[in-house]
Amino acid sequence: MNNSKMAYFAQEDILHLMISDEPEADSREISPNLTAELNEAGELIGVEILQASSFIKDTILESVQAQLSGTAE
Repeated sequence: MNNSKMAYFAQEDILHLMISDEPEADSREISPNLTAELNEAGELIGVEILQASSFIKDTILESVQAQLSGTAE
């Protein structure tokens, strides 16, 4: 069963994806505005996205653009 949860904090424009209820032991910045949250074993337990609105819009647009470019050839 998938126990992942998602919370959006509109005032701060932060999207938090929680994969596990385990306590966060460490975090790593994957890219600007994208942070991976890790447990004691170094396993991914969550993702935090800052400036989520523009991050998701840009990510979706890039993905769709790539899909369209791939099918056009």
